[in-house]
Amino acid sequence: MVYVWILGGLIVGVAIGIISPFDVPVSYAKYTSVALLAALDSVFGGTRAAIERTFQLSIFITGFFSNSLLAAVLVFLGNAVGIDLYYVALISFGLRLFQNTAAIRRLLLTKRLHT
Repeated sequence: MVYVWILGGLIVGVAIGIISPFDVPVSYAKYTSVALLAALDSVFGGTRAAIERTFQLSIFITGFFSNSLLAAVLVFLGNAVGIDLYYVALISFGLRLFQNTAAIRRLLLTKRLHT
């Protein structure tokens, strides 16, 4: 039943994103992309925790917002100093995303094999 709500929320969110005429200014593109990648990392980590049955909502919510904010602040500080920390954040969050995806895949496959 929870998956129906998750799927419904995903469909509604994508529909609102397609319909809304919101464009991110080019000057904020780096911040937005890194914050979005950090948020996706948190979502995949939460999904992994839910499958492992160790999910805690408070940890997920604080991690979601603090990861996104920290990533954007890191990129801002890097731009202020003249260092492209944008790439470092993309690589690290991208790597974590792939690791969480692989763990989710393994967990789902082992659950199917054991049932």
